[in-house]
Amino acid sequence: MTRADAHDSRADALHCERVVRAHARTFTLASYLLPARKRRAAYALYAFCRVADDMVDAAAGAHDSSVTGDISRRLGEYGRQLGAALAGRPAGPMFRELAWAVAEYGVPESALRELIDGVARDLYPARYATWPDLARYCEGVASSVGEMCTHVFGLSTGPDARLRAVRYARILGVAMQLTNILRDVGEDARRGRCYLPEEDLAMFGIGRDEVLGNAGLPRDERWRPLMAFEVGRARALYEAALPGIALLAADSQRCAAACATGYAAILDAIQQNGYDTVSTRARLGHWARAAILWDAWRVRPGAGTTPAGDGPHIEWGRATSPRTGELVKWA
Repeated sequence: MTRADAHDSRADALHCERVVRAHARTFTLASYLLPARKRRAAYALYAFCRVADDMVDAAAGAHDSSVTGDISRRLGEYGRQLGAALAGRPAGPMFRELAWAVAEYGVPESALRELIDGVARDLYPARYATWPDLARYCEGVASSVGEMCTHVFGLSTGPDARLRAVRYARILGVAMQLTNILRDVGEDARRGRCYLPEEDLAMFGIGRDEVLGNAGLPRDERWRPLMAFEVGRARALYEAALPGIALLAADSQRCAAACATGYAAILDAIQQNGYDTVSTRARLGHWARAAILWDAWRVRPGAGTTPAGDGPHIEWGRATSPRTGELVKWA
């Protein structure tokens, strides 16, 4: 590599780092628990995902089909740029960094394209009839990212563990995306989006239109048990996914633990806010994030028990009592 190439590479890496710092406070801090080379690759993946997500968010609330069509075309061009980058013709700092990360760590193109297809679903009104419908959306926009990360993070027990690690990572992705959805109910409603499954809403006597247009809904007696039910579902997903961290390379386990526990802690903040995610947005304070990082730093890599079997399997039952929000889970 020439001196000019090295300079360009540093500039490209800094470009992706700025994207991460601007949008992901917890991940920025957690990333410092990674070795520098893996951190650089993780930043490239984050920047790729963020640009795609921001592109689609620009259409939020737009009722003009020409706006949606324009962004759809831009997203298609983004996919073509991805193909060119992976074929050795990257355009711009982010795609140059992404091409490097994919080549360096063997990140599968299928996961990158799954992400693009997943965010494209947000170009149209979000409407999910059942939990499995919403889970498929979560897989597209977040499980895909978890799969990418397993390649950068590496494995502790050899290539035969890849499939199991990916299964755990994909469930963790669903847990984290569901957490996002529960945190952002009000923000999404103002964009004309309601991700909560209509089947779940109906179980608690709430209509989708109420979520979209009723700012006082969190003070309604129906809201709290609904949110308790959904938070319980998210917690069960984290519980199922966390053992997979032991499958990751020792130098990546602390970062993965910080990311997972940091997102799970948002559920605590939601509860502390009385489950009101319509008029307010649950946030972790500085000291809460610091405590999460400290706990992750204290993790002894490799000390946990490596999970047996092919990976987690969970099935969901309906709440035995809609008013208590009790969740039935088999693992």
